[in-house]
Amino acid sequence: MPIPTIKYYLREGLLPAGAATAANQADYGEEHLRRLLLIRALIDVGGVSVAAAREVVAALGAHADDPLELLSAAQTAVTPRHRPDRETPEWHTAKQRVLDLIAERGWLVYPLSPEIDLVADALAAGGSLGVTELFDNLGRYADSAASLAAVEVRTVLDRPDPAARMELVVLGTVLGEALFSALRLLAHQHESARQIGIPDAPPQKNPETAQ
Repeated sequence: MPIPTIKYYLREGLLPAGAATAANQADYGEEHLRRLLLIRALIDVGGVSVAAAREVVAALGAHADDPLELLSAAQTAVTPRHRPDRETPEWHTAKQRVLDLIAERGWLVYPLSPEIDLVADALAAGGSLGVTELFDNLGRYADSAASLAAVEVRTVLDRPDPAARMELVVLGTVLGEALFSALRLLAHQHESARQIGIPDAPPQKNPETAQ
């Protein structure tokens, strides 16, 4: 990794300072390397901004014994910063549909969770475009999300080391979002070919080696 990048992370408060050994030199240990890898994973793979990564790193230290607070910070990092019009009757109808879903399934969800509004955003946008199938398939989306969440949370709780557990909360949230999105796109390719009736997928060329 370029030294200027590391210095930038230091200036931005993403990386703790090393132990000074001279006026312009410092020693860095395994903890710094681990934090550097975490930062790069958040930014390069998770796609979060430097500002959002700073918030997550700060939460990692501030909420080292509170997984729910840390989970909230990690979720905020991957939450879109824009927000559509949430004053229309259609949006409020969509939000009530989400609240009904949560109540029907008995999910233990904070009533003011911003993710409730995000689901309503997607449903309202789909409804405005006549894509009512999003409403019809909402239960199946919820089933998939619940099944995956059960595995992810159990994976976190199985880690005996609290520090490692907290790190997995962050990485599981941010990288898990990227992982699931990419796998879903691959599954779309497969199902499109299968349901259309294409017998074999075309060979894929490596864009780095293709001439």
